[in-house]
Formats: sequence, structure tokens, C-alpha cells
Amino acid sequence: MSVAHPDLEAEQAYIDHAYECLEATRQAAARMSNLVEVGRGGTNQARFERDVIWDTMLHRLAQLQLGDQALCFGRIDQAADPAEGERSESNGPTDHGGENGAEAGASTPAGEGRDHGNGHGGATPRKAPRIGASYYIGRIAVSDENQEPVIVDWRAPVAEPFYRATGRQPMGLVRRRHFAVRGRTLLNIEDELFGDAAASLCLTGEAAEDGVSGHGALIAALETARTGKLGDIVATIQGEQDEVIRAEMPGVLVVQGGPGTGKTVVALHRAAYLLYTYRFPLEGQGVLVVGPNRLFLNYIDQVLPSLGEAGVELAVLADLIHESVRINGYDHGLTARVKGDLRMAKLLTRAVRQRERALREPLVVGYGLQHLRLSTEESRRIVGEARRRFRKHNAARRFVENELFAALARSGRQHIDPREARERLRAAIEVREALEWMWPVLTPTELLHDFFGSKALLKNAARALLAEDEWQALYRPRADDLDQVTWTHDDVPLLDEARALLGPKPRSKRRRHHDQAEGVTEDEVRTYGHIVVDEAQDLSPMQLRMLNRRSLNGSMTIVGDIAQATGQWAHANWDEILAHLPGKRPPRRAELTLGYRLPGPNMALAAKVLRYAAPELKPPSSVRQDGDPPRIIKTGTQDELLATVVDATRTELAAVGTGNVAVICPDSLVGPVSEALTAAGVEHGHATRHGLDAQVTVVPVSLVKGLELDASVVVEPAAIVDEEAQGLRALYVALTRATKRLAIVHRRELPAALGD
Repeated sequence: MSVAHPDLEAEQAYIDHAYECLEATRQAAARMSNLVEVGRGGTNQARFERDVIWDTMLHRLAQLQLGDQALCFGRIDQAADPAEGERSESNGPTDHGGENGAEAGASTPAGEGRDHGNGHGGATPRKAPRIGASYYIGRIAVSDENQEPVIVDWRAPVAEPFYRATGRQPMGLVRRRHFAVRGRTLLNIEDELFGDAAASLCLTGEAAEDGVSGHGALIAALETARTGKLGDIVATIQGEQDEVIRAEMPGVLVVQGGPGTGKTVVALHRAAYLLYTYRFPLEGQGVLVVGPNRLFLNYIDQVLPSLGEAGVELAVLADLIHESVRINGYDHGLTARVKGDLRMAKLLTRAVRQRERALREPLVVGYGLQHLRLSTEESRRIVGEARRRFRKHNAARRFVENELFAALARSGRQHIDPREARERLRAAIEVREALEWMWPVLTPTELLHDFFGSKALLKNAARALLAEDEWQALYRPRADDLDQVTWTHDDVPLLDEARALLGPKPRSKRRRHHDQAEGVTEDEVRTYGHIVVDEAQDLSPMQLRMLNRRSLNGSMTIVGDIAQATGQWAHANWDEILAHLPGKRPPRRAELTLGYRLPGPNMALAAKVLRYAAPELKPPSSVRQDGDPPRIIKTGTQDELLATVVDATRTELAAVGTGNVAVICPDSLVGPVSEALTAAGVEHGHATRHGLDAQVTVVPVSLVKGLELDASVVVEPAAIVDEEAQGLRALYVALTRATKRLAIVHRRELPAALGD
């Protein structure tokens, strides 16, 4: 029978006190919001100030709503200043105010003035170490009625040793204490002591040197059943993760991390940390998190709100374009490869130039009793001048119109006011046709629809740039109705590139004044003070160019795993990716080497595949060496395969209890597997429609990257290898999703990487 920690009761009392202070703060904020009158009266300045106060109060109230999340998850005790020892031999905390306490958030620990306990409930110290300032680390900062800090925000500088201290580098700590908390209830305490403190207290163990702190709390968090939503790790952040989270903001930071290293959640915590540390200017400039697909965004959407940061924008690339278009599916093979190639930027520049043309024949138009004329030479001059003067195609349209009407007016037998000529001739069919030939106003969809629908335009623009099979791969017949065209995700960066070349459509003077008065800037590309990009290893050069365009100052966090690069643009190394990102500062690199999610047996099996898929890369070291070995089940016919998948799903479901199970399939088997589960009465969801809300979810292997589940059933590895662009890497991804159990069901021979 385990002995309760001697400080359990005292620490529970302190946590209760912290919640009382939090509730008092919440009530004070609510009272303040009720005092703010937001009405229509008063000056513009008064209304603006009231709105700012109101928004601030609402934001503060939102931060104070923790729900079921734990408020406090640990404490650090710093070593006392040696000078203090000459004045006091007390082993209680000696620094609870003054300059250090006021700035860093010192707080009086539970049981002040008494022995703090040694964490082993029975060892008798020879001479207890003196403890200086103590800090309770939590999700948000909390103060008491005298504005004395009770809980320190986990992002504050003083909290850094809670995540980074080791036995070799204690960072001034005597003790680090981890709380196992459920709601408001403290369940257990785990202590780590550093340096002389461990020896003086006659302890049998010291701070871990394997890079893992709070081992018990970490394992408990990892073994908790998955909910279909990614949770935060604020209570169990490890040292190498914290280094990434607290890295300086300027420039590009690349984070390489294998499966289970927590790279996604680390990137999200980094976004929260940067907003805390650089609140000004980031709150105004904005922080953008870009994910690979909507299933992934749905999976991570609760992490930042749980950390008190609800203002971060989560998006896929398709969300970042202005065009209101239907986007669905992906291109494949050579088409996808060409659309992602950086040569497309030059190709689209040529496509725009093709629409800036001199007249083939002179324009002749009646004007009263005479005819006005625009020669082909004059039209060529107008087009050339417009190209020289304007960077954006659509911005030059008004200039071309003015020059055309001025040239027509000059061709008359007597003086004609160009404005009068414009007023009388702008509706003439000949004039409209001439303008549309010389310099049409285009939207990105109009440009690409016309361009991809004409082999003649494609061939002409691709001369000496693309091979014939490459430009042929871009061709698709034009539709009768542009509004009914469905674009692919591979078209998104091309639509964005077209927008950059074309610019917005010209607006009337009245419309421009109206939009300026309303603060409308929808035609401008939104830029961000910091951009976080997850699963960046699959992004094409054109997609990276699109992200580069949205970076305000070159500050980015790029996260991924080269070994999990499975798309048409799977990169061999990070240098290929960095070549397309902002280069204002030298890029920095970090690597997460410890795998927390995967049990050792699962990681060992996946490592076999990695040796074939990316032999130059090493798998992460698994913290959890125990676990059930993966089950590999061979079947005969296709019907037997589906029946066995159903049985394996039921087995895994029973084993994980309230946890969740993913049935990971090659795209060709998603339908048959779902039908088999339905026929067998196994309730399940589809990742493409329901996310991970159901306890059992059928997930195409192309969408499973970045997700984590309690158990996985991987169906027909050979088909995964055959159907995916980077087959072995896709299989590696499929094998590394489960935190507890893994089953593989196959009819065909296993790939050689698994055959061993």
C-alpha cells in the first residue's frame, strides 16, 4: 500500500486557495464588464474607448474560464541565497516579496515555516536544504486580493526551470514538484530534487538524466484515453520541447520531429508563448497556424483556447485566398507535380502577358459625322506603356481606357474632349471588344479557367519552360459556367499567384470611398506577425511561396518530419524547403528526439519501415518501452480480409475501453471496410465527414498524418505502398498513430520492410 505524500493535504489547501482567488478575479472582471456602457451616444472616440474596454473585459473573462482544466500543476523551490543563510537557518521559504517576488511572481507555499517534506514520506534528513523563493506554476496567472501572485503563468520566465532543469543543470532549483490533478482535486505529488538537496535528504533518486521530467505525471497523461481532440501538454512539457517553445521569435525556426515527439502540440504551445511574450505587436499583427487538412484543424482546435489564446487563426491554405470558389480533392501524378513547381510562377506571368495584346486590326468607330480611329501601332504603344507603369494587371485597366479614348479623340478632324469621347463611346460594342482584347479585367478564376482550357495558350506560354507532357498535364476542358467549376487544393497556390499578378478589380470612385470609410481591405493579402506551419515536409514550392507572401516580417515556425513526407512534393531535406521561405535572417533548427506517444514495440516495428523509407533518418527514442506487441494477422480472400478487419476492430475496441480506434485504409478500401463494419453492426464514423468524434473511425491513410489514437487497425500495407506517392513513408505514418495498441490485417504479402 502506497504512503500518501506528507504535503498532500497542505498543497490541496493551497490549490483551493488559488481557485478562490481565481473566482474572486472572475467576479471582479464580470463587475467591470457590467459597468461598461456600450451605446450609440457620445463621440466616436468615446464609443471606441468603450468598445476597447468591453473587448478587453470579455477577453479576460474568457481567459479565466478553465472548465475541467487544472489550474495548477506544479511548483518549483529555488535554492536560498547563501547570504540569507547567515541571517536565518530556517528551511522555509525566505523570499516572498520584494523586488524578486513582485516581478517574477513569488508566492507563499503551503506550509510556510515548516518542513516542506522530502517527497518520500519517511526518510529523515540529516540537514534539510534551505529553500528560497517558491513558485506555483499554472495555466494562467492568479493573484490574491492584495495583488500578490498566487499562481505563475507557465509562460513566464520564472517558470522556465520547471520544464528545463536537470540534474546536471538545476537552474537554481532545489526541488521540482509535479501535481497529479483531476479537476480541482490533487491526487498525488511527485518530487524531483537537485544537487546537494537529494543527498542531504538521503534520497534514493535524483532528477532524471534521460531528458524526461515528471515521469509519473507524463506517463499518466500519455495513458489517458484519447478524446478525438488533441489536448495541451502544459503540465508535462519536457526540456527539449520547452527549448523550442521559448525560442526567440525573429526569423524561421525549423523543428524536425519524428512520430510521437509532440511536434504539433509544441508548435501550438509556441504560438501561445509568443503571444504572451510579444503581446505587442503580435496581437495586432496576428498569428496564423496552417495545417494540412480540415480533419487536422478540427483535431487541434481546442489546444490554444485551453491555453487562454482564442485569437489565433487556424487555416488550411484554401482559407487564405480571396476567391469564393469550390475547392475539393487533389490532383495526382504529373499534374500535381507541375502545379507545385516554382516554374508555374513564370508560366502564370506569361499567361497574364498573353491577355495584354495590341489590336490585330485598327479600331474604327463612328462619332457623329466622322469616324475616329485607333491604329494597331498606337494600341501597341498603349499596351507597352501600361506594362511599364503598372505592376498589377487590373490596376492598369483604367490607364488603358483613358489612353484609348484620348487616342480616338486625337484622331478626329477637330478638337474632341477625351472625356466627352469616353462618355459617348464607352458603350459601343466595337470599343468594348477592343478593350477586352487589349486589356481585359480578370479574376484569378477567369484567368486560370481560360488558360488551362486552351492548349494553344498553354503551349505558347510553356515554350522553353515546360516539356510537352508537363503542359499537357495542365489542360482541362472549359466549363460552360465558371461558377460551377470545382478547383483542387493544388490549384490554390496558383489562384493566389494569379491574384498577386492581377490585383483586385478596379472599383468606382464612390465604391472606393465607401470601402475606405468602412475600413474594407478585403482585396489586400493579409499578412501575419508569426506563422506556424505544421506538416511542412509535403508543401510544394508554390505552396511555400504562398505562405512567404503572408509573412509580415519573416517570422515563422516550420514543423514536420522528413520521414513522413508522403506527397508529390516530398522533400529530401529541410534545405529544399528553406530555399522558398523568408531569408531575412539565418534559419535556426531544432530536433525533437524523444518519442512520448508510441509504445516501444510499436516504434520498433515502425523503425523497420523507416530503414527502407528514409535510411538516412533515425527514429525517435521511445520513452515508453513497455506495451503490447503489434498483432499481424494474415487472411486469405478479400471477404476474409474484411471480416478479419471487423474482428480486429472489435478486439481493439474492447482493449482500449473508452479510448478510440482508427481503421487506417488505403483509399481503395475505405468504402469496402466501412460497408463491412456497418454490416457487422459496428458503429463508426468517417474521418472526412465526422472527424474523430466517433469511437471508431475509418480514416484514409492520406488523411491520418498528425493524428493520434489509442489503437489502430492498419489494413493491407501492400496496397498503401502501391497507391500512395511515397508508399513506404505513408506506411510509416500509418504504423505510428497509436498510443497503445496496433493491429495489421493483410491478405497480400507484406512489404519487404515488414517481412522481416
